[in-house]
Amino acid sequence: MERLILARHGESDLSLRGIANGDPARVCVLTPAGRDEARRLGEALAGEPIDLCVTTAFARTEETAALALAGRPVPRLVVPELNDVRFGDFEALAFDEYRAWARAASPTDVPPGEGESRAGVVTRYVAGFRRIAARPERLVLAVVHGLPIRYVLNAIEGAPPKPVLDQVPYAEPFSLSAGELANAVDRLEAWAAAPTWA
Repeated sequence: MERLILARHGESDLSLRGIANGDPARVCVLTPAGRDEARRLGEALAGEPIDLCVTTAFARTEETAALALAGRPVPRLVVPELNDVRFGDFEALAFDEYRAWARAASPTDVPPGEGESRAGVVTRYVAGFRRIAARPERLVLAVVHGLPIRYVLNAIEGAPPKPVLDQVPYAEPFSLSAGELANAVDRLEAWAAAPTWA
């Protein structure tokens, strides 16, 4: 891979309602606004020679990619390592409840109910991004979730993960070189090896 374009999925029904969803088996489709955002993403990427589109195992990323690339014969690849966080007992509850827990928890704390620690999430994202970086295609579009994008964008600027992060806009493209991605992933991997909140 020479260049990666990252984009969050369009607005989904559950994100509109502020509901936590880290289970890909729970179908969550885009809202009408989210479908419009996905189409606008496609317009923004119309001139990009995309060789491969990566999504997660979630319907909202797959739907966004399908709308953005409508009419373009771009191969697809599901990379579940970039799936959203497993929220455990916070699944299907108000996302603000999870955020309140996250503010008070350490990076290695696991949410009750077989959730996933933030250190564990970062380790998984590192594996997913390394998998993309090793692809032979020159330009890859990855339609994923806000958290892996935010972690990478912050790492490019030298900022480590934090308990609560700013949201990434829906369906907005962020272009990274292979070198920028590699440096960001190295920083995230180093943080996950000895995770602390700054």
